[in-house]
Amino acid sequence: MNVEGMLKNHKLAQHIADASWSSFVTQLEYKAQKQGKTILRIGQFEPSTKICSECGYYNRDLTLSDRDWICPDCGIHHDRDINAAINIKKFALDRQNLIGI
Repeated sequence: MNVEGMLKNHKLAQHIADASWSSFVTQLEYKAQKQGKTILRIGQFEPSTKICSECGYYNRDLTLSDRDWICPDCGIHHDRDINAAINIKKFALDRQNLIGI
């Protein structure tokens, strides 16, 4: 099977992507353990971009094309990616009961 044929087979392409991601995560965990670090995970579908990292407001109207937004509850201006990064950190720490440490 040539590469073009593999790209048409979405299941095969997905399996290859899954295997690549799995390999990356395995290597990351190995490197982290070697350095005495901990890898924290969150769920794939956590709404990290839609939740205000300041007050917790859930912005249901946010679309993929919205790169920044202002929280209607507290008025803070969010860059979508920075807001998501803050929320991802909060989700991971909360899951490990590390908030407040």
